[in-house]
Amino acid sequence: MIMPRGQQLLLPVNPLFIAITLLLALVINMLPLGRIVWLPDWLIVLLAFWSLNQPQRVGMGLAFMLGLIMDVDRGALLGQHALAYTLLVYVTGWMSRRLLWFSSPVQALHMLPLFAAAHGLQVLLRVAVGGIFPGPWFLLAPVIETLLWPIISVLLLAPQRRAPDSDENRPL
Repeated sequence: MIMPRGQQLLLPVNPLFIAITLLLALVINMLPLGRIVWLPDWLIVLLAFWSLNQPQRVGMGLAFMLGLIMDVDRGALLGQHALAYTLLVYVTGWMSRRLLWFSSPVQALHMLPLFAAAHGLQVLLRVAVGGIFPGPWFLLAPVIETLLWPIISVLLLAPQRRAPDSDENRPL
């Protein structure tokens, strides 16, 4: 892929780093904080980020498996999180060729409807099987996730950035 002008060439990501960040997001999601509907889903953000930047390592199978783990942890309808995570990873992969050309804040704006659709799908499935509608506060979670996107992008891409080389004759 041709890099956009001014964008730095990144080093390969360590697969262990991806696994640790996803595991950390899963643990944060599993914290017993009660049913606060506006809290961001850290796993959604990291799955979307890694499926955008490393689609060969993080795909729909991993998203489905982590979604099932979240379903069991939350006592939700089995497959509710799994379906939302899988669809989010699919659409993120589908849009990845275009999204990678944008800066992090612009990527965040493109991810807002995807985060909102994932949360909306979960609420729709929960209400369809007789659950209680959480109220309009659940719409704050995708907004918070969108605001976290640039911060997470900087933090997770930091280990891949190479030091600037002062050699003017070196092409890369």
